[in-house]
Amino acid sequence: MPLADRPRFTESRTFRITWPFIVAIAAIGVGAILSAALPGYFVFLAISAVIAAVAILGLGIVTGSAGMIALCQLTFAAVGAWIVSLLNVMQAPGGFVLWLLLGGIAAGLVGVLVGLPALRLRGVNLAVVTLGFAAAADVTLVQIQFPGSADGTAIERPEMFSNDRQFFFLSIVVLALCALAVFFLQRSRWGSSWKAVAFSERGTAAAGQSVQVAKLTAFAVSAALGGIAGGLLAGQVQLPFASSFTPLQSLALYVLAIMSGAHLIDMAIFGGILWVLVPELLKRWGIPQDWGFVVFGVLGVQALTSGTNLGQGIRNLFYRRADRRAATAALTALPVDAEPDAAAITTTTTATIDEAALDGAPVLTVEGLTVQFGALKALDDVSFQVPAASIMGLIGPNGAGKSTFVDAISGFLPKHGGRVLLGDRDLARRSPTRRARLGLRRTFQQDRVPPALTIGAYVRFVARRRLASADIEEVLAFFGCPPARARLSSVDVGTRRLVEVAANVVARPRLLILDEPAAGLSHEEHLALAARLRELPGRYGVALIIIEHDLDLVRSVCPTLTVLDFGRVLASGPQAEVLANPDVVKAYMGETELLK
Repeated sequence: MPLADRPRFTESRTFRITWPFIVAIAAIGVGAILSAALPGYFVFLAISAVIAAVAILGLGIVTGSAGMIALCQLTFAAVGAWIVSLLNVMQAPGGFVLWLLLGGIAAGLVGVLVGLPALRLRGVNLAVVTLGFAAAADVTLVQIQFPGSADGTAIERPEMFSNDRQFFFLSIVVLALCALAVFFLQRSRWGSSWKAVAFSERGTAAAGQSVQVAKLTAFAVSAALGGIAGGLLAGQVQLPFASSFTPLQSLALYVLAIMSGAHLIDMAIFGGILWVLVPELLKRWGIPQDWGFVVFGVLGVQALTSGTNLGQGIRNLFYRRADRRAATAALTALPVDAEPDAAAITTTTTATIDEAALDGAPVLTVEGLTVQFGALKALDDVSFQVPAASIMGLIGPNGAGKSTFVDAISGFLPKHGGRVLLGDRDLARRSPTRRARLGLRRTFQQDRVPPALTIGAYVRFVARRRLASADIEEVLAFFGCPPARARLSSVDVGTRRLVEVAANVVARPRLLILDEPAAGLSHEEHLALAARLRELPGRYGVALIIIEHDLDLVRSVCPTLTVLDFGRVLASGPQAEVLANPDVVKAYMGETELLK
């Protein structure tokens, strides 16, 4: 990056860090004004709206960001309220604010326990489990009641916030702090992992992020915010009862979160306002307030069937112009060392590359790799080595076992015979996440790039190391990708493939397996990608295994080839020898002419 640009970058970075605090302080100022100006009855309603907003904010993490169905948010709120009530009865030191924090922590721990089924369940099955937990907790609360409720021991508010107006201001401060925490969490590695796991668990694991940790942290943070909301509710009513935390209310809160788009902070606040506004309007119109659940249900069904939500729809209107600029990025705009035409690429000699490739110590050693599904052997005694900082093409007809090979060595098929060594480290019994962290990365045939992230956030997530903005822009420019600030949802599948490759390259793995990286790219982009791939070993020190049906790309990039056929190694060695092998030509049959 030019030196003259660095002050501007620093100012921009400083602004990005400070503006959330400015917004939070402004919100607290507005809260102070409202606490003094609102009529008494509306102050109580405003407290209820703020409490609902905190609960919905938490629900937006587990549901909106992590993509899991949780129907027990108010049960977590009940845990927070119960802890606050218990500490109040015990006259524990620290006062209400500390009790509120402890209630949130306790709810977070319960959230981890409830989130354990999410490690194996998803969708409707997870919804049934969380709703069952909410129903069981409701029955338990009815039986045991909240501490102090039997003898009417009211919860003591802080002395500075003893009346409703003052307590409303306190709740605004708590909401602002919770919103700040969520804002920075959403932009942290945790936040990226939540969005990644919602889109693809396999893609998340392949990036070196534990899927289990991503899910449990989402449940824990969501439950903690629910617990804080419950503690605020206990302070508001001062004598909480089980009727405030029923499963039906949790279900309605979930629907409201889905409809509003609660992973967006402003929409979570809007959802809290709706939570209070709809029943109040029905009351003023003489309609039973239970019809509020019907209204929420209708809005939720509309959101689920349309696949969108109010908050994202509004944002898309503002993003449309920026998205058009990102979509028209010149993906074939390459550095000056790129070769401009197919002839130049095709006639590139591979002799010097062969020497460099074969001189390195093996970064990958595969010995007798065998994968069997019943009576079918998808891989049968596959053995070869990949030298460090080299490029090897793995080719073969459809059904030859290429995808099975990638899944096996990357950890997604752990039950296999033989040995797989990364350097001198045996990868047996290591998860995909662990293998990725050790330096074995892969891309996928299917789109595994989460569209909810920006390109820069995705690159940082996959890299798993500190990166300066200049480093990210450099690798994106190298692959002809849109800028880091562009949204992944605004670019096409072919561009997302390039971003996926760029992100894995900048992670500096020892071995990167590219599974059909040119799929979805035009002919010109094929040529551009080929020019880039040839430079990767020397530029980033990474060894490549390229699985690709486009033999023009394979010829131009891969000095050595391994051919699979019916799960066995048919040929392996220098490109010219392998492609001239009669058995290889015969195996391809309909592709014989391409091999001539």
